[in-house]
Amino acid sequence: MGDALFIYRIMVTENMRRFYNKAVGYLSGPNSSGSEPSIVEPNQPNEIYTSWLKEHPSALTWFNETTGEAMRGKKIVVFLDYDGTLSPIVNDPDRAFMSDAMRCAVREVAKHFPTAIISGRSRDKVYGFVKLDEIYYAGSHGMDIMGPPSHVNSYDNKFQTNTMDKKGNKITIFQPAQEYLPTIKKLLEEIKQKTLDIPGVFVEDNTFCISVHYRHVLIEDCGDLEGRIHNLLLEYPIFHLTRGKKVLEIRPSIEWNKGDALSYLLKTLGFSDSGDDVIPFYIGDDKTDEDAFKVLKSRGQGHGIVVSTSPRETSASYSLKDPTEVLSFLLRLSRWGDTLKST
Repeated sequence: MGDALFIYRIMVTENMRRFYNKAVGYLSGPNSSGSEPSIVEPNQPNEIYTSWLKEHPSALTWFNETTGEAMRGKKIVVFLDYDGTLSPIVNDPDRAFMSDAMRCAVREVAKHFPTAIISGRSRDKVYGFVKLDEIYYAGSHGMDIMGPPSHVNSYDNKFQTNTMDKKGNKITIFQPAQEYLPTIKKLLEEIKQKTLDIPGVFVEDNTFCISVHYRHVLIEDCGDLEGRIHNLLLEYPIFHLTRGKKVLEIRPSIEWNKGDALSYLLKTLGFSDSGDDVIPFYIGDDKTDEDAFKVLKSRGQGHGIVVSTSPRETSASYSLKDPTEVLSFLLRLSRWGDTLKST
């Protein structure tokens, strides 16, 4: 029954993608000027987007053309962002649920290849959405990692804790921003108080970072909101502000990001010295995912895949339009993994 359901989901994926694109399109985040771009209709590509696709071709097309012997015998590792990649961007951050079909696809991929989710959300929150024990999780933009048992000595041991998960499996928790946690909690409460009178603000505790969502804030109040956050952070110089899709992110100013989390997981999984034998995939839609794309680019191995319906500057090699195309890609990757087991 499980296999039949999985095959059925593969068959309906393209129809799901067409419906999703027609219904909602895909909204990108604030641009450098702070204004919101309009929704780009994926089914009506303009010349700029078509030109951009030549530099960042569809990962679906690429995968069809290059799989098989080219990757046979290689060690595949899969890294995924969550919001905007495994789930659509939604108005309520607490309701960014992934579909059953997506969960099934991630589970199938993890059966064949080591898989990890690296998100700006808290690690516990991402696990609550995904609910899979077969994969690794890195929350808070990589500052809270649950990975395999680590015997790596190149990272400060005071940030690593060897423990067991709920099933009794050995794991390592790596948290390079531990010392900032008390200050983060204090800052979180101050942000909530400072923004209490601005309608529509949602302040999210993501453990080692703070997310200030303004998707429901009136345009005329956005400048005031950002000004208050900026002024507050003047009192906390050890933190810095970054921007995402209708969200302001406050993080400790340490040299650690999603790219570092990717490198850490590759090392603890035993793939850091595998040379050309390892092929990491990283799929993500956010500006913070660019750090991971840059790591793959600098390593000269692996494939960064940006999720976007509009042209954007990126270090990724390939692209996918939206979460439904991500679903298609993961299903194809898992089917390819099935063929490896059967040969």
